[in-house]
Amino acid sequence: MKTLKVVKIGGNVIDDAKALDAFLKEFAKIKSPKILVHGGGKSASQLTEEMGVEVKMTNGRRITDTNTLGIVTMVYAGKINKNIVAKLQGFNCNALGFSGADGNTITSVKRPVTSVDFGFVGDVVKVNTRILNLLVEHSITPVFCAITHDKNGQLLNTNADTVASELAGAFTKHYKTELYYCFEKNGVLQNVENDDSVIEHITTKNYQELIEKQIINDGMLPKLVNCFNAIKKNVSKVCIGNVSMLFDTKSKFTTIKK
Repeated sequence: MKTLKVVKIGGNVIDDAKALDAFLKEFAKIKSPKILVHGGGKSASQLTEEMGVEVKMTNGRRITDTNTLGIVTMVYAGKINKNIVAKLQGFNCNALGFSGADGNTITSVKRPVTSVDFGFVGDVVKVNTRILNLLVEHSITPVFCAITHDKNGQLLNTNADTVASELAGAFTKHYKTELYYCFEKNGVLQNVENDDSVIEHITTKNYQELIEKQIINDGMLPKLVNCFNAIKKNVSKVCIGNVSMLFDTKSKFTTIKK
């Protein structure tokens, strides 16, 4: 069975033009089938402020009202997505940009209102691999932004880590899938002040211990939830680290295991 790599790049890479170019140049060289998922970086927040729209956050998460949804759709599915696709074409990697609405590839439901109303935020319920598999089989690389839809005409802002996890999990019926979360750190760190203190392996058992000791908290928690969800869906390899983990066999990174 062939290996499919699903790679998610975070905002820090998106925000740095030189870092993005360097990453995409190397990503384009990956010979195995691949899918790229990208976050939004700071562009959406900057445009929101420039347009005089209030940025609403709760517990570090964006509230997506109607105006905000329009802006993030323009930035994520438009400017950033097409810029990445164009750059990949320049590096001789044939790519096609996607939101979840394109080809009915990712369907979500609007997050239920509990103590917080997140607005037009989507939770993924289904990934349709049929069209994507045809593309991947013909060496075309899908590039996904974090916008999905509810199949009733509504676009939804969706966590990019979740999109990557769900894509990797859905493709296990076609490929041996690997999931890579690339961000600015070398991996999950024992000490956030020390970039070399990488925790090389996180399992279900030591994951709970790391939470209890408050070594893992804040923004890393939802990322690890997505990692373990991918493992449950038979994704063969899940890693968190700097983009170098894809290309440098000597680099340090964190591997998530059962």
